[in-house]
Amino acid sequence: MTRVFGCPLRLLQLSHLFLWIGLFLLLLGIAGAYYLDAQLGLSMLIGAHGMVILGPTSIKLGYVMRLTALYQMRKNEREFACAIA
Repeated sequence: MTRVFGCPLRLLQLSHLFLWIGLFLLLLGIAGAYYLDAQLGLSMLIGAHGMVILGPTSIKLGYVMRLTALYQMRKNEREFACAIA
């Protein structure tokens, strides 16, 4: 776990994955829960409404991970600049 969160570039890639998956879940959930509700069964409709909740949650986690990765990258650049000076 430390290897993933220790490297800012890996964390940035993982955050992009979370953002895209969250967007996909949100759009799929909206389409299923509000546009295709008459064609879906009850369990599929409940799943679609769940995706409407899980999509934005994944987007928020991806955004926080992205901010953390960019902060770590900026921090490493400052330490490198101070070491040179």
